[in-house]
Amino acid sequence: MEARKISNYWRSVVDRLDDFALWLVNKDELGLEVVSESWFTKKFSRYLVAATYFGDGYLWGLAGLALILFGGQKGHNYVLIGLAISIINIAVFRLVKTLMERPRPVTLRSRPLKFRMIDDFAFPSGHATVAFGIAYLIASAYPGLWWAWSGAYLASFLISLSRIFVREHYPSDVIGGAIIGTLVTSILLPVFSSLVF
Repeated sequence: MEARKISNYWRSVVDRLDDFALWLVNKDELGLEVVSESWFTKKFSRYLVAATYFGDGYLWGLAGLALILFGGQKGHNYVLIGLAISIINIAVFRLVKTLMERPRPVTLRSRPLKFRMIDDFAFPSGHATVAFGIAYLIASAYPGLWWAWSGAYLASFLISLSRIFVREHYPSDVIGGAIIGTLVTSILLPVFSSLVF
C-alpha cells in the first residue's frame, strides 16, 4: 500500500512537470510571436538586427579596448578577468546546449536571408549568457559609474531582445542565458579578482 502511495505521488509530480513544460512552451511561442511580429519591434527592426550582430562580441570588444586605453591598471585587470569569465561562460552555455538539445524556433530551410544560425540548439542563448555576464562584471567592478553599468545592462537587454526578434531564440532561452551568465560571473569574479588584485 505504501509503495502504491509513493508511486502515485511521483506520477503526480511528473504530471505537474509535464503541465508546466507545456505551459512554458505555449508562453515561449506566444512571446516569440509578440516580439518578432509586433508593429513596435518591426519599427525598430534595423536596430534590433544591428544589436544581434553587435552582440557577437564587437560591443564587448570595444568596451575592452576602451578599458585598455583609458582604464589604467584596474581596467587592464578587469579586461583579463572579463575575457577569462567570458571564455568560461561560452564553455558553460555550449555544454548546456549540448545537454538540452532544444531546437531553435525556426528551421534553417524556412529562414529568411537576414537571419543566420550559429548552431543548432537554442537553450540557453549564448548572446544573453555572455552579455549579462559582462554587465554583471561591469556593475561589480564600477558600482559608482551608474552610466557604465546601466548602459551595459541596457545593451544586454537589447541584444537579448534582438535574439528573439530574429527568431533565433525563445524568451526562456534568453532569460536562461541571462541567469546562467550572471550566476557564473558572480561565482568566478571573486576568485579571479583575488588572483589579479
